[in-house]
Amino acid sequence: MRGIDTQTSKIREKVFEEVARAAFMPGDVSHELEEIPYRITPSDVPLYRDSIWRERAIASERVRLAMGLSLRPLDRPVHVTEGYEDSNITEKYYEPPLMQVIPSACDKCEDNKVEVTNLCHGCVAHPCMEVCPKEAISMVDGHAVIDQEKCIKCGKCIAICPYHAIAKKVRPCAEACGINAIESDEQGRAMINNDKCVSCGQCMASCPFGAIADKSQIFQLVRSITQGDEVIAEIAPAFEGQFGQDISPAQIKAALKEVGFSEVYEVALGADIGAVAEAHHYVNEVVNGDLPFLLTSCCPAWSMLAKKYFPETIDSISQELTPMVATARSIKKKSPNAKVVFIGPCAAKKLEASRRTVRSDVDFVITFEELNAIFRAKDIDFSKYEPGRAMHDATGAGRGYAVAGGVSHAIEQCINEYYPGTNVKIEHAEGLDECKKMLLLAKAGKKDGCMIEGMGCPGGCVAGVGTILPINKAKAAVAKSVKESTEKIPPKDLLEIELD
Repeated sequence: MRGIDTQTSKIREKVFEEVARAAFMPGDVSHELEEIPYRITPSDVPLYRDSIWRERAIASERVRLAMGLSLRPLDRPVHVTEGYEDSNITEKYYEPPLMQVIPSACDKCEDNKVEVTNLCHGCVAHPCMEVCPKEAISMVDGHAVIDQEKCIKCGKCIAICPYHAIAKKVRPCAEACGINAIESDEQGRAMINNDKCVSCGQCMASCPFGAIADKSQIFQLVRSITQGDEVIAEIAPAFEGQFGQDISPAQIKAALKEVGFSEVYEVALGADIGAVAEAHHYVNEVVNGDLPFLLTSCCPAWSMLAKKYFPETIDSISQELTPMVATARSIKKKSPNAKVVFIGPCAAKKLEASRRTVRSDVDFVITFEELNAIFRAKDIDFSKYEPGRAMHDATGAGRGYAVAGGVSHAIEQCINEYYPGTNVKIEHAEGLDECKKMLLLAKAGKKDGCMIEGMGCPGGCVAGVGTILPINKAKAAVAKSVKESTEKIPPKDLLEIELD
């Protein structure tokens, strides 16, 4: 549902905007935060739910998540801002886990159930009964009825019904999850199994009730800016077109500076660094036979999937810095006391920035959706800025990382330039279902000699859950950016230049 201005997206946007607006205010703003649910539902007439009380309860949980706090317990009264003192800081903060199901928002969707709808004509042929291998279908009062105890969800009745009167109920969040991490609690509400979850956020993007949300660092980031910290933004290449198709990179950079960022860099610079490193890595390790294949590492959901479910592939996961981290390292090399903020399309990057195995040098992570709320809180008017490119940190190869297939294409271009005549085998998968299949094939030895790119979101980074623009338009915007890039691929010695 990304790119569609639904009621759930409007509520998320409003909560982020109000939290950001409060964060820009001086002093203790806990009272302002407590008022936000009443701004979401300002009258005694419910706008989205069955009652104003439920609407405000849900909005209250959203406020907490936007501050990095956990949901309130269901068995005792807790203020919206309980824990405010801990979260009112100018550093990265959130209480794990990242992805949360808001119980009061969940509609308890039935999952994996085959039902006969009111389109049934009770036909004489009743082919649904004839094809059912378990005799689970009978005719009752002239209509087909399915015995749920006998039904094995094979789908034969669905396929044969001439009136399309039989449907399979699937919980949208569960259907979107490629690793079966969505389960049910004792009340029938959706529940995320955190041992399985890789934080791709596809469940959040797919829930039509807005019952799943990730935690934010928007409050702490704004507090850091207002207290005068040197805060530098690094913005992911998927930003093209996200804030309006006519809004140029120069205007976005100007807006970020008006918000309070001291400087702005393209994360595509880090993508260029990664493309160079992985081109050398592929030739030196895979072509020469030391590794069976090489897995890219820039998508944290893909990397986490490989590490959790296919631990035997860990040695084949690229150890090069991800674009986010490589760019942050480059920034901190120039400005060691600055705080670096990654602005991108991805929820899982919030976890990557916090992992301890590799120093990320990233102090905050926010999404395009969250940045847009900051722009609204500051009443940013893009029309007053001069349009143009303004950011020239990267090449077309790095900017192409934003779309599925772009990572492997960039690496292939570099290999062809640096090692002419090398036979490059490229594979890529997008969406966790396809990523799992690809890893199974690699594990079975079917992808030896390959450079394998994995993207947790179908479509790549432009399909991340923190994006605003429809995916097809985002792809077109990135393609335009790649085409207009002055430099097409990074120089072979970029690593020495940036990271020595």
